Amino acid sequence: MLSWLLPRCLIRISTKFYNNSMAGRKFYRKIYQTDKNRGIVFFILKILSLGLLSFVLLVFALFVYYAKDLPRPEKFTERALNESTKIYDRSGETLLYEIYGEEKRTWVPLNEIPDAMKQSVIATEDANFYNHFGIDFIGIVRAFWADIKTGTLAYGGSTIPQQLIRSTFLTLQKSAQRKTREIILTLELDRRYSKDQILEWYLNQIPFGRNAYGVQAASQAYFGKPVSEISVAEAATLAALIQIPSYYSAGEHLDELIIRKNYVLNRMTSEGFIKKEEAESAKQEELNIVRISQPIKAPHFVLYIKDYLIQQYGEDFLKVKGLKVYTSLDWGLQEAAEKAVREGATTNEAYHAYNAAMVAIDPKTGEILSMVGSKDWYATSSYPEGCDLTPELDCLFEPYPNVALRGQQPGSAFKPFVYAAAFKKGYNDKYVVIDEETDFGVWGNEHYIPQNYDGKFRGPVTLRQSLAQSLNIPSVKVLAYLSGLNDGIQMAKDLGITTLTQPSSFYGLAIVLGGGDVKLLDMVSSYGVFATEGLKVSPVSILKIEDSQGNIIEQNKKDPRRVLDKEPARLINDILSDNEARTPIFGANSLMYFKDYQVAAKTGTTQDYRDGWIIGYTPSLVVGVWAGNNDNSSMWKEPGVVVAGPIWRRFIDKALLKFPKENFTKPATTTGETG
Repeated sequence: MLSWLLPRCLIRISTKFYNNSMAGRKFYRKIYQTDKNRGIVFFILKILSLGLLSFVLLVFALFVYYAKDLPRPEKFTERALNESTKIYDRSGETLLYEIYGEEKRTWVPLNEIPDAMKQSVIATEDANFYNHFGIDFIGIVRAFWADIKTGTLAYGGSTIPQQLIRSTFLTLQKSAQRKTREIILTLELDRRYSKDQILEWYLNQIPFGRNAYGVQAASQAYFGKPVSEISVAEAATLAALIQIPSYYSAGEHLDELIIRKNYVLNRMTSEGFIKKEEAESAKQEELNIVRISQPIKAPHFVLYIKDYLIQQYGEDFLKVKGLKVYTSLDWGLQEAAEKAVREGATTNEAYHAYNAAMVAIDPKTGEILSMVGSKDWYATSSYPEGCDLTPELDCLFEPYPNVALRGQQPGSAFKPFVYAAAFKKGYNDKYVVIDEETDFGVWGNEHYIPQNYDGKFRGPVTLRQSLAQSLNIPSVKVLAYLSGLNDGIQMAKDLGITTLTQPSSFYGLAIVLGGGDVKLLDMVSSYGVFATEGLKVSPVSILKIEDSQGNIIEQNKKDPRRVLDKEPARLINDILSDNEARTPIFGANSLMYFKDYQVAAKTGTTQDYRDGWIIGYTPSLVVGVWAGNNDNSSMWKEPGVVVAGPIWRRFIDKALLKFPKENFTKPATTTGETG
């Protein structure tokens, strides 16, 4: 039927055409003069019709065959692109670290992408983007001819929708089958969605090298700033990367990337997006391309956060779900802390102390404001040579272990817990004990006869004098006769020390002089209970976590709880901030004295000078510093105030400027007793 109908339709159409012109009428009369001619014409038209029909049916069959298993273009609105998890400081402005898999991506809406970025991509990749229907046949021919003339592959033939379809649903294998599928999906994509929507998907999906996918991740990877802040020259550079991202992103091909960038600027000019003068100016602009990926910021703190996130959500989830983690870290304080630790630990090498760590906390909220786990994450290990490569060799300094989370003996920095336990039982700062040589009996296999730091005995001293001057013999008496061993250790646990898991008898009376391992983070948090007059908030490192849509999935809701009465806490604060009381040992102008601030502080030095400590605080800030060696070897005989004190003071001088001046509440007047 079709073989009979099509020729007649063609004859009728051709008849109308030829009848509308003089030449057509002459030609028509000549052809149709005889039945023979009419039969030949009809036969030719019949053959042509059958060929045309066969071609149409073949094309239709191919489209049906290749399209039957194709994904639906509407899946663009259903799918979620892999996005990296980002860890920020408390402001959300400083990116500390990203957790990602194969694709490092941050989605950004089209209206937040500058015009220069959009225009540079359109000018280079698909100049007719807003005019074609997904496939630009004229553009394909033009690009093919331009490539022949120039002998290069500078001109691409695929439209932006085609590239989007190819990178989303199809492989890069070149075949007629893949091309057919690409054309079908591209036409359908362009029919269903607006050009702006397609452009937004494209700009957030395409690779730029360095594991960066999408313009936001690319801008951060190459220029260290969000895409909204890039210049015309930087936008052209990112657009230049699209052609061969793996090649241009390599540092050794920077010259070729610049050439490609200038080509993009020329294309932007020829398409009318920018003026020639603007293009020439952009060509002269110096590009500050980050040659390597940005280093991790606050590395010990970030890995502390990462460990929690992996336990809570799983590493695979973090790599693709685009969480935004807002931490408690104050980046300005963190920078100051890292500098203080690095410089102080370097100075301490003269005392044979090669490492240091610091933690700062807001005691009112428990929020960790800074954490420095070693002298320098990016430094090499120190002495003996090769200790970072050979596990059996001990290192004085290793950059990666987080000393702030590692057990170390605190020395006399433990004493305030024992005194707080005694004050809780009703003793006060005027209570007198005798500082004299004392045998406390057999502990372990020998008699326990502690000595003071300077080897002297002072006779009767008050608990204020004993704690402020860090006298050992009176402190052991406080533990043995006033607070009690069990209650002294329990006080430390109540305030936040988590490492004292052995029975009290395991530690013995030496615990008051630092005979049990503690973590710097725990010590700083526990001193925060004194600062808040008995209210405890466990350390907080994360303020909130959002999913990729901005929904809050986790938020800090820790509330303070009372673990110590106000009066014992106030007594500790008053004693540790009493410069006059500590002067006989530390001097009137020690590192712990502040003319304009009331600061409580306690030092600690362990036996054989293996660890040096200082922890100081105000009602709004607690800062603790540890100094020593990773292999626990002894320093040259210098106390904590010498090796840890300068680091602490260097940092706290700057940190206090961010907080209001606050004084501790004075304890109630008490009467003294003698024991």
